[in-house]
Amino acid sequence: MAISKEKKNEIISQFARHEGDTGSPEVQIAVLTWEINHLNEHIKVHKKDHHTYRGLMKKIGHRRNLLAYLRDKDVQRYRELINALGLRR
Repeated sequence: MAISKEKKNEIISQFARHEGDTGSPEVQIAVLTWEINHLNEHIKVHKKDHHTYRGLMKKIGHRRNLLAYLRDKDVQRYRELINALGLRR
């Protein structure tokens, strides 16, 4: 299921760096993390849903690339974000 507008706006307001910020790496990573967590729940129930599994892997790869970019650009922001999201890194 797709993310609702209300939930997405809540995530954006929590991780935005300034007013109206929707494109910063922090916001993109937070939204992807929410989507990944929900797809993981779907995959646990529907083990043979390979199409969804492929989409999950694409989202994980995208998040990994964004995290690498943020780590190279600003290590302090990277560390704060992975602590806030509870990612294992």
